[in-house]
Amino acid sequence: MGRKLDLSKLTDEEVEHIWEVVQRDFDLRRREEERLEALKGRIRKESSKRELLADTAHLKDTHCARCLQPYRLLASRRQCLDCGLFTCKSCSHIHPEEQGWLCDPCHLSR
Repeated sequence: MGRKLDLSKLTDEEVEHIWEVVQRDFDLRRREEERLEALKGRIRKESSKRELLADTAHLKDTHCARCLQPYRLLASRRQCLDCGLFTCKSCSHIHPEEQGWLCDPCHLSR
């Protein structure tokens, strides 16, 4: 990309088309950056919530670390492979390669 391109031989239509492609690329990159920043914000929020819940021993054993719903008899809790916290079925994802579960925030961060 360090060398200069000779654009003098392009027609006006070609120049316009190249400009539109470059603009679409910039827009796409901007939207992707916004999406990633929103995702990082969600992960930070979940991490701080998780830290608070990890210190509360009585809640940790009886309630989901993410949604705070109590565990039911038939729906067992699942321990996250990354953070080690327990979550319910709706707040976790199976990770077949490692034969275990990931909580939603850890799943998002991977």
